[in-house]
Amino acid sequence: MTESRTWLWLVAVALGGTLLYLLEPVLSPFAVAAILAYTGNPLVERLTRWRLSRTLAVTVVFLVLALLTVWLLLVLVPMLERQVALLAAKVPALLDWLQTKALPWAQARLGLAEIPNLGTLKSYAAGQWQSAGGIAAQLLASVSRSGLALLGWLANLLLVPVVTFYLMRDWQSLLARLHELLPRRSEAEVVKLVGAVDEVLGAFFRGQLLVMLALGVIYTVGLWLVGLDLALLIGMLAGLVSFVPYLGLIVGVLAAGVAALLQFHELMPLVYVLLVFGGAQLLEGMLLTPLLLGDRIGLHPVAVIFAVLAGGQLFGFFGVLLALPVAAVVVVLLRHAHQRYLDSRLYSAANRG
Repeated sequence: MTESRTWLWLVAVALGGTLLYLLEPVLSPFAVAAILAYTGNPLVERLTRWRLSRTLAVTVVFLVLALLTVWLLLVLVPMLERQVALLAAKVPALLDWLQTKALPWAQARLGLAEIPNLGTLKSYAAGQWQSAGGIAAQLLASVSRSGLALLGWLANLLLVPVVTFYLMRDWQSLLARLHELLPRRSEAEVVKLVGAVDEVLGAFFRGQLLVMLALGVIYTVGLWLVGLDLALLIGMLAGLVSFVPYLGLIVGVLAAGVAALLQFHELMPLVYVLLVFGGAQLLEGMLLTPLLLGDRIGLHPVAVIFAVLAGGQLFGFFGVLLALPVAAVVVVLLRHAHQRYLDSRLYSAANRG
């Protein structure tokens, strides 16, 4: 590659990054739709092999996704709302525990000058909860205060399924058009590289989502067997954030530990909570990750944490959505560049020298 072409590629990448940064407020629904389309495309391909038309196969997959979403809204959201209500009702007890036990212990051990009085905060929290409605009602009230915000929210809500449907239907034609644009001289190498990227992204989207779901179910069932009232809320939250290494474990243990202390007022349930999360980590390491992910992604935990934080800082929610997929693609490109270097005359000459 000549120097002029190198600078051309650098300018193109810089302009593309700037454009993404400027369009970040409107890109989130398209990113969600692209993720859903990419995740559902293998099912569409399988249905087309059963001699269904592409449009009919997409319609079937789309309806399954829509029914699953409706089920989640109708079943899980009310259950989670009841869990949040239960959590809010326990806030005064949590503040009492901090005031009477945790803070005096910290004062005795750490030599704090005085203990802050949490009575005002407790009264405020109790008053806020008594005057508040359900989650859905509060969300609707906050969104409806601004007509423009309501229109934007509804537009994004309607845009995601529409874009998802058309992306799944035209997925193969889009790939074919992109393939036609490839330079003939480097076509084979680019196709091989894109295949490696597709394998990594497929492993991430389908494997990681299954791991998160499995961990959420394991956490929830385990905490339910312990007898924790907030089992569903804490278990699903820990499973949801488990895409960042050890974050689900840390969040789950802390939240479940505090909830167990408030509910049981004993130390033994804490042991059961640790057993639940310890057993889930063993299952993840020995069964879930090797079975559903394998070694195809190869992202170091530090790289995962950095990617999520950097994506959120640069592009907000859109950046969080695409942080790990982009990091996985970068890993594939770095492996390719490393292999090209090992096969180059520069590396061979350095070794001979």
